[in-house]
Amino acid sequence: MRKLMMAVTALATLTSVTAAGVAPASAQGYYGYHHHYYHSCYRARRHAGNQGTLAGAATGGVAGALIGHGLVGGLVGAGVGAVAGHAIAKSTVHC
Repeated sequence: MRKLMMAVTALATLTSVTAAGVAPASAQGYYGYHHHYYHSCYRARRHAGNQGTLAGAATGGVAGALIGHGLVGGLVGAGVGAVAGHAIAKSTVHC
């Protein structure tokens, strides 16, 4: 009886798999070529924006400290420089 139940279970499993059909494998994978292109462009813009933020903050902080003669001028300059540097660097990447 046990062998009969195992045979029936195996037969039912095989018929359900073949009846449902199996889709052929795709050469591009799930996302395909366009996802890779978008992902690499996104990473390039993000990387450039991060570098621009750091460079803008450093430059703006030094310029603000020289112009404002103190800590407040340096902080304001760093904030403005970070925002401007991020926007400028991000806009330079063309994908």
